[in-house]
Amino acid sequence: MFYSITGNVAFIGENAIALDCSGVAFYLNTTANTISKCASVGSKQTLYTYLSVREDALDLFGFADKSELDCYKMLIGVTGVGPKAAIAILSVLTPDMLAVAVAGGDTKAISSAQGVGKKIADRIILELTGKLDSFALTSVQAENIAAAKKSSVSYAGEDAVNALTALGYSKSEASIAVGKLDANLSTEEMIKKALASLMKNF
Repeated sequence: MFYSITGNVAFIGENAIALDCSGVAFYLNTTANTISKCASVGSKQTLYTYLSVREDALDLFGFADKSELDCYKMLIGVTGVGPKAAIAILSVLTPDMLAVAVAGGDTKAISSAQGVGKKIADRIILELTGKLDSFALTSVQAENIAAAKKSSVSYAGEDAVNALTALGYSKSEASIAVGKLDANLSTEEMIKKALASLMKNF
C-alpha cells in the first residue's frame, strides 16, 4: 500500500518516528538503527514502509534503508518471529551483521535482542541460512559472510570457533577469523592464527 513516506520529522521516540506530510503525521514503528540515521525534528526525512494488517490493528513500520525493510520482511516470514521481535533484532544488528550471525550460527548475537530467545534465534538461523547474502553492501562484508559460512566446514574449524568463543569472542567474530584460514590447518594452528588476527583488530 505504501512504498515510502517523505515528510518533516514531527517526533522521535525510543522506537518510533512521526513524519508530518502536509499536516497529517504518520506514526511509524522503527528500529534503533533507523532512529540513529534519522534527521532532526523539523527536517525532511524519507522512510521505506511496511504496513502490518491485523484484525485489531493497522501498524505502520518505517526504515531508513531499503535493505533494512527487506531484511525486516524476511524476519517476519520466519516461523514465530513477530513484528516486535523483528524490530528488536534490527535494533541491535544491521542487515549485514545479521547475515554474518546467521552464516556463523551465532545464536547469542541474535538472542541479544530484547524478547528474542535461543529457540527463535535457532529458527532464524535455520530458515534464513543462505538467504541474507545480498545484504553485504561491500566486498569486506561479503568476505565476512563467506568466511562465517566456511568456518563450520571442518571439525577443526568448529573446534577452533568454540575455543575462541570460550575466550570471550563472539561466535560471529570467531567464525569470520577461522573461516579466513586454510581449512586444512589443525585446530591448534587455527586458534593461534585466528587469535593473532583478532588481536590486530583491537
